[in-house]
Amino acid sequence: MSDVEIRSIPMALRASEDTRKIRGHAIVFDSKSVNLGGFREIIRSEAVDRTIREALDVRAYVDHDSSKIIGRTRAGTLMLRKESRGLFVEIDPPNTTAGNDILESIRRGDVTGMSFGFRVLEDEWRDEEGEPVREVLDMTISEVSIVSNPAYPQTDVAVAMRSLDKFKASGMAIAFAEKLHRTRLI
Repeated sequence: MSDVEIRSIPMALRASEDTRKIRGHAIVFDSKSVNLGGFREIIRSEAVDRTIREALDVRAYVDHDSSKIIGRTRAGTLMLRKESRGLFVEIDPPNTTAGNDILESIRRGDVTGMSFGFRVLEDEWRDEEGEPVREVLDMTISEVSIVSNPAYPQTDVAVAMRSLDKFKASGMAIAFAEKLHRTRLI
């Protein structure tokens, strides 16, 4: 069973008119996700530090399809930069069918989303008004993708669901619920 998780977010992607570069933010920091099937998630800014510090070999795909690779950090065709808003990416797509098609779709405004695949190394859970919230503090990013349908599909959060189950079984969820109940009574 894979422990790579996928997250998709609608973003303002840009394709330069004068060059073939694609720019956007694959990750936005400190923003709560939509409901991911029983919990919400926040990516903290320090969560991307390991990927950048260790210069991990991250790939850029179209719709998470590894046969549609359009950039790679080791090849110098994908650049990652941590900014205050989030993880900024710049992709220099190839002159291939996949590269040309995605450039055209972005320029037309048909495709506006980005996504990322990652493996969580450290997270924290808390209860926020009866809803579990997962904060990702450290992760490795394996890929960023240009996506045509930015969403948080339930089938892609199996690893996070196992982590949620572990959180619930730890007794911490019970303590949070009891604290929340006492707080509401005061």
